[in-house]
Amino acid sequence: MDWLDFDTDNCSVQRTLDVIGDRWSVLVLREVFNGVRRFDRIKQHTGISDSVLSDRLRRLLDAGVLVASEYREPGSRRRKEYRLTDAGLDLQPVLISMLRWGDKHRADPAGPSLNVVHRGCGAPVRTEIVCDAGHPVPQREVRNEPGPGARKRATGPVA
Repeated sequence: MDWLDFDTDNCSVQRTLDVIGDRWSVLVLREVFNGVRRFDRIKQHTGISDSVLSDRLRRLLDAGVLVASEYREPGSRRRKEYRLTDAGLDLQPVLISMLRWGDKHRADPAGPSLNVVHRGCGAPVRTEIVCDAGHPVPQREVRNEPGPGARKRATGPVA
């Protein structure tokens, strides 16, 4: 199989990047995963501008990654708090993988700034590749093959 024979217009990686493929979207998700759910607090903690944060929250809401609920502090106007949907929670392994990659390849000399641990026992959490039969799969033993949505390129292989 020559991968270049296939079209990439319906690639799931690209579709994922359409939702979270910019710095600010990933950082907004980091904040929500860490329990920072309110606009002002996300803005303060990340340094993101109002307009960019509003845009990213709207995109994450539209994509079904976040859901907003209203709250009201005494004496204040109604505001929104953002929580992860099931689709948003499914991004947790992606963020953990990015964190672990950063810890390994771009670590601060003092060590990681965040430890992700299992609530039940306190052991560090990691991601791993496992096949549907339950076998851990070494990275070099992964093979890509066309799926049911794969489409042959109309113009032939890329030169």
